[in-house]
Amino acid sequence: MKTIAVIGGGITGVTTAYALAKRGFAVTLFEKHRYAAMETSFANGGQLSASNAEVWNHRSTIVKGLKWMLKNDAPLLVNPKPSWHKLSWFAEFIGSIPNYDKNTVETARLAIAAREHLFAWADEEGIDFDLKKKGILHIYRDKAGFEHAGKVSRLLAEGGLPRRSVTPEEMRDIEPTLAGKYYGGYFTECDSTGDIHKFTNGLAAAIDRLGVRCLYGEDVKAVASDGKRASVTLGSSAGDEVLQFDGLVVCAGTASRDLAAQLGDRVNIYPVKGYSITVNLNDELSRVSAPTVSLLDDETKLVTSRLGDDRFRVAGTAEFNGYNRDIRADRIRPLVEWVNQCFPGVNTRSVVPWAGLRPMLPNMMPKVGRGKSPCVFYNTGHGHLGWTLSSVTADMIGDVVGQALGGTTAPVASAQAVCA
Repeated sequence: MKTIAVIGGGITGVTTAYALAKRGFAVTLFEKHRYAAMETSFANGGQLSASNAEVWNHRSTIVKGLKWMLKNDAPLLVNPKPSWHKLSWFAEFIGSIPNYDKNTVETARLAIAAREHLFAWADEEGIDFDLKKKGILHIYRDKAGFEHAGKVSRLLAEGGLPRRSVTPEEMRDIEPTLAGKYYGGYFTECDSTGDIHKFTNGLAAAIDRLGVRCLYGEDVKAVASDGKRASVTLGSSAGDEVLQFDGLVVCAGTASRDLAAQLGDRVNIYPVKGYSITVNLNDELSRVSAPTVSLLDDETKLVTSRLGDDRFRVAGTAEFNGYNRDIRADRIRPLVEWVNQCFPGVNTRSVVPWAGLRPMLPNMMPKVGRGKSPCVFYNTGHGHLGWTLSSVTADMIGDVVGQALGGTTAPVASAQAVCA
């Protein structure tokens, strides 16, 4: 039985470990926290959203970013302090603008395939994660935003995703609790929402049952490969411990860049901070005033999810500020104000703020495939769609590892070069 190390215990690492264990590999999962899903997979927006597959590599993003640079509460905020990492990332981001159409179509196609994998795994393992299959409603306050959404819809349709335009009256029928005036919207009935933290921990329990060795609270100090074997060095007060494996899969989120450099690979991930609030719906008025249909407000770049009866999640924004994990009040305040404006009946007295670092590659596509070493692999860099894409990229890397090292392979959606 071939031995595989998976580094990272977030949604990507846990789904990867599951896919590899199902293929008959002896898997060891390394996670620095005491539990799974304690960083970017802790409190995201909750959307399983093929309809949010549009990549950000568009000229309008550059224009908006420059306009918002000096606004602390802007949806997109860039710390103007230069660094080589940031400059190289943005240069590659701009260089990927010509691939906007192709990458948006491919992301939509992957998201649709991922949905079936995730639902099947949840059913097989009996995972309760507050799943709601009520669709996602994109809302627009002006004609320009609505017309751009129409262009995006045509790309999504190329990827196999149906979504339809809706009038303000139809929007109120879909989600009666939404307040305000709108030009129109787009509704994707086949999208859904759920609690990423609950799902990841449910699947972590499943991989434990499958025999995966889960090493939580372990600090991976170094990784290496001689082309035949891969090694993971753990640091502790008692000294370093080196473990050997037949293969290694890097699923370490924003830490993947440094690990890849140790392995001779360049994976130019930048940590893009996103914020969320979880509104506790502690009274009956709040519970009936909060939406049950998931929303995406393209103007403010905010998404929502109803998690069970008594929680309402609002998340979004993008902050380019290095590896800073601070939860800033001036970034949380717009989320609370948005709830007050759009759902005035919801009491925002009890709000839990959170921030996480999305691992983003400049072309907005995940890195799924081999490294330079024959026994090194990557499944990382999913950006704002890690929850949405995780199950299909896990299956993809499972087949790549299986073909390279031996094991059971299964048909998957794609492993095209666009993701490699």
